[in-house]
Amino acid sequence: MTIPYGAWPSPISAAAVSAASPRIEGARFVGDDIWWGESMPEEGGRSSIRRRDADGEVHDVLPAPWSARSRVHEYGGGAWTTTDDGDLVFVEKTDQRVWLLSPGEAPRPLTAAGGDVRFGGLLWQAGRLLAIREAHGDGPVPVRDLVTIPLDGSGALDAASLVQLVGDSDFVAQPALSPDGTRLAWIAWDHPAMPWDRTELRVGRVEEDVVVEWATVAGGETAPLQPIWLSDEDLLHLDDPSGRWNIERLHLSADLPERAVSPADADTGAPLWVLGARWYAVLDDGRIVAVRTDGADEVVLIAGDDVTPLTAPPVWNTNIEDARGTRVLVSGASASAGPGLWVVDVDAGTVATVRGGESPWGDEWMPRPRAVSFDGPRGPVHAFDHPPTNPEVTAPDGELPPYVVFVHGGPTTHVGPAASPRIAWFTSRGIGVLDVNYGGSSGYGRAYRERLLGGWGVVDVEDVADAARGIAASGVADPARIAIAGGSAGGWTVLAALARTEAFAAGISRYGVGDARMLAADTHDFEARYLDGLIGPLPEAEAVYIERSPLTHRDGFRVPILLLQGADDRVVPPAQSEAVRDALAERGIPHAYVVYEGEGHGFRRTETLVHAYESELAFLGAVFGFDVPGIPPIVLS
Repeated sequence: MTIPYGAWPSPISAAAVSAASPRIEGARFVGDDIWWGESMPEEGGRSSIRRRDADGEVHDVLPAPWSARSRVHEYGGGAWTTTDDGDLVFVEKTDQRVWLLSPGEAPRPLTAAGGDVRFGGLLWQAGRLLAIREAHGDGPVPVRDLVTIPLDGSGALDAASLVQLVGDSDFVAQPALSPDGTRLAWIAWDHPAMPWDRTELRVGRVEEDVVVEWATVAGGETAPLQPIWLSDEDLLHLDDPSGRWNIERLHLSADLPERAVSPADADTGAPLWVLGARWYAVLDDGRIVAVRTDGADEVVLIAGDDVTPLTAPPVWNTNIEDARGTRVLVSGASASAGPGLWVVDVDAGTVATVRGGESPWGDEWMPRPRAVSFDGPRGPVHAFDHPPTNPEVTAPDGELPPYVVFVHGGPTTHVGPAASPRIAWFTSRGIGVLDVNYGGSSGYGRAYRERLLGGWGVVDVEDVADAARGIAASGVADPARIAIAGGSAGGWTVLAALARTEAFAAGISRYGVGDARMLAADTHDFEARYLDGLIGPLPEAEAVYIERSPLTHRDGFRVPILLLQGADDRVVPPAQSEAVRDALAERGIPHAYVVYEGEGHGFRRTETLVHAYESELAFLGAVFGFDVPGIPPIVLS
């Protein structure tokens, strides 16, 4: 049948999109089972730990209302691990204490109550439970260190029972004990650097659970990540002296230089936003399974100088979660069916789905993204085009579809060619999506990532505007019906592009930044100096902050805007969206402002996600003049 773009009927509901987009939060082999963490939107965003047994049955290990979620760095990560006996150790979201759950028993605390003390990056290794501790006191800067936590519960009675392994820096991450337990490797960095700018790989000698001396063995001007010991003297890690993160091998007992392991013009590694991220694993026989990213992800097997691509579904946000024998657990998002978790056997060549990774509507409803690039003032601007896709409908001859330009957050992250259910929500209704990796995005090497240094609010804005003009000039999109949508840092780019360009006919901002000075004053410690690199240090660069902020150019707002905000957001507080709302109201610009109680930075609850998805679609219909079947209309002020 023939129906105008935007009004196509679709079987993809907002509730189904929420349920079909599992957020995998770590995974590992435990005995004969596979365990993984998963956000449960239908349970208020609770982070459960689940397991699939040898018969393929799925069980909840962590029952409601318990929720395994860390708030270290606010973004968390590494909120759970398991012991050799199959006990679950996790960080409880509500109190940020560490708890132990043994089969058939109730959880019992391992760390003390009281005070704002958080734990994350949990690691069970060499019979010890390691964790990153973040203690918030009266001052503005929390104290972070690496600690060992006893399993006997003594730490719940006396915080002094937790032994500090090492501190000595503003941030610590990714600890790794040598096989004999006498050395500790970890990643450290200090303000104002972010962990994709400059970090240090440190190695220290351990005596009685304390690092008595340490040295920096890599980094300083580069950004090493993820140390893994091959032996008591040989250490693998990631580093980017070439401009690309590659695996490096370091021999600590010999006066030998670092050696790249099968270097490539692609990244094995990504910005360390969460503590549980892992981009490679070593098999029992010494072979390495690794992610390589150049726009899209590829999983490869490295055996000496031989590199073999593996048949693994993920093409974006890929993590090598765990390895056992010839099997690896791989999480990420696939090109045709969205997020999931898979077991890949590198010798047998088999792939088995553990969770997700399948389209409940059939692959014919999922768009096939294509990599595109557009000319920008600093070089090519990379993006992925997801065209309208519906096997049952065609558009009238000569009509061009409306498009939404997606702007990712971060800003130091990237998007890949993954056909997510959220994108299919739009494309199945005849709305194309252009997912843009503007200058400053990861996934294309350090030089592309550093295009944004000193240029946030300029480079990103010019790039998304050029991408919108480029997709229109190519004859793919209707130039009069191109919207822009993004969240957090992506919301900043949305608002700035709407205020300072004429490339877009509408905008959707999820918890977007409107005033850079407000962000600098309100944000948490992990990102407290992020803007030093993106814009400039304060107070010297205050005039630049004012000039770059979308609210400074409120007279430039001229098209309708939808604002979506979490009431409990500590990264970008509601005051930011409220200031934009007030500016729109003062100028009489059509808009809607929706606040979700109980939501923080990133929506997790089913009811929130459903309402947000439907509001976005209804907003586009109201602005672009098409009826959306089955979606409640939205009222614009």
